[in-house]
Amino acid sequence: MDKWFGLVGGLGVGATVFYYEQLAKAHSDQGEPMHLVIAHADMTRVLEHVRSGESIELAEYFAGLIRRLADAGASFVAINAVAPHFCYRDLVPRSVLPLVNLGEKPAQEIQVRGYRRVSLFGTRFAMESGLFGLLGNVEIVKPSLIQIDEIHSLYSTIAKTGRGNARQFNALSRIAEDVLNETGVDAIVLAGTELSLVFNEENMPFPAVDCARLHLQAILERWRS
Repeated sequence: MDKWFGLVGGLGVGATVFYYEQLAKAHSDQGEPMHLVIAHADMTRVLEHVRSGESIELAEYFAGLIRRLADAGASFVAINAVAPHFCYRDLVPRSVLPLVNLGEKPAQEIQVRGYRRVSLFGTRFAMESGLFGLLGNVEIVKPSLIQIDEIHSLYSTIAKTGRGNARQFNALSRIAEDVLNETGVDAIVLAGTELSLVFNEENMPFPAVDCARLHLQAILERWRS
């Protein structure tokens, strides 16, 4: 039987396209057809729930989208954005499909690399919450308030436009260098899937743990299992 899987995307569109392209390439490299269904989540609604701390309401919203993916034939699902994982613990018991947790692989990678202290880049919600507690026992050092504002602004622009550019690359790289020098953390966790539109394995100028690429690995491992 063909194995179908689902993505809840749209948060933003650029990250969803990135996931789609990477998953399609991996299937092509394996000589396997890809059986994927995508549900589009409303970014405005999701961020309103996150800002208001409405975890249960957000979980109910995603549970409805996941039911649609199940009806379309998906056997498991992943949400290709960080902010929705704010409601992850409330979503798990409501979901009709198994979820591929975005935080699990990065937490494992941090342990494997022996990192003890890290800082996060992403939305304000991800940075201030420490990725909603999904990274385990590693010490998370927040950037300064000014740096958080700048990172959040840059990230929001990337999410809205669905693409990155050289100015954003240079600005985020400069902030990362400052954070590393000022705090002595071991690495920056790229805790925002849109950051994969700016950074990749070839151009990464600082030690980093990329949540999006590790999440993709986890999705592919689930598909192959």
